[in-house]
Amino acid sequence: MRFHGVLVEVGGVGVLLAGPSGAGKSECALELVARGHRLVADDAVELTREGDRVIGRAAEAVGPHIEIRGLGILSVPELYGPDAYCESAAVELVCRLDPGRVDFDRTGLDRECEDLLGVAVPRVVLSSPPGASLATIVDAAARDQRQRRSGPGAAQRFDARLQRLTGCS
Repeated sequence: MRFHGVLVEVGGVGVLLAGPSGAGKSECALELVARGHRLVADDAVELTREGDRVIGRAAEAVGPHIEIRGLGILSVPELYGPDAYCESAAVELVCRLDPGRVDFDRTGLDRECEDLLGVAVPRVVLSSPPGASLATIVDAAARDQRQRRSGPGAAQRFDARLQRLTGCS
């Protein structure tokens, strides 16, 4: 399956950046790469299912390149070194950039999922207003997802603490 988006590996978590053209997916990915994370695919992400995981790779024609409006096509390994690109990553989180959305999850208790090839992948929806540091937010979302792998996340622990302190359930 070909997916129109950008796949980056952020701290060992494959993050699929999705959203409309012009939402800032490639710019966010480039900022993440500049911070030491890795690009997997820009624009044409080839998704395959392997067991209960979805694996993403760059379309062969695109490879390690990224297109940035105003700059054109860039080679990530040539600009940032060979470790700035990896050939594949398991998609563990979808960050859907939605510049027009005004209602957002405020607690993170119930993470939405996106169906990719029959696999439910956790999803967060993020606003992308001009000047926002989406890379910082995506980095935090990936770290939170990595933490959720090993047990309850911060939102669940916070909720449990509030219930314990207030005696409410």
